[in-house]
Amino acid sequence: MDALCVYCGSSPGERPEYRAAAEALGRELARRDVTLVYGGGRVGLMGEVADATLAAGGDAHGVIPESLEAKEIAHEGLTDLDVVESMHARKARMAELADGFVALPGGFGTIEEIVEVLTWAQLGFHDAPCGFLNVAGYYDDLASFFDHQQSEGFVERKHREMVTFADGVNDLFDAYESYEAPSVKSVLSDTDET
Repeated sequence: MDALCVYCGSSPGERPEYRAAAEALGRELARRDVTLVYGGGRVGLMGEVADATLAAGGDAHGVIPESLEAKEIAHEGLTDLDVVESMHARKARMAELADGFVALPGGFGTIEEIVEVLTWAQLGFHDAPCGFLNVAGYYDDLASFFDHQQSEGFVERKHREMVTFADGVNDLFDAYESYEAPSVKSVLSDTDET
């Protein structure tokens, strides 16, 4: 893995464990010489993971839309910062730069972003690992919901199994190193049948 896309909150959350996990992830990215790809802000967990990566000698590549550059306070000390036109352009650019995806704790945007790339994997658009750093059980209910989706017949078992829920940074990297994407036939074809 050369670059990991990290989705996370633009606020720090209520628990000190969230900040500690963001810092640990940043340090481990630097140690493994894996570039951090993230939303480009210097506030909240976004800033924590970037600062930790940079402080440990790693590379951090931010992508932020013009409309949020001031609101999320774009990080000025990054290795690279792309300022793009829209949230859609931000997500596309982040996905283009990364060969793995993970969500730290965060809000609606964090969930939306990681679920979108999970959907792309399910549809066969990419075969990169996707998952959640389940800090202090933050994503326990979501993991249960994904299990519920499978048991109710809306998510195939092979697709549910491609989603990693890791309690710690080392567990995450161990899972990603051994990750093998399921055989998925892309839903796209050469001809449009409408």
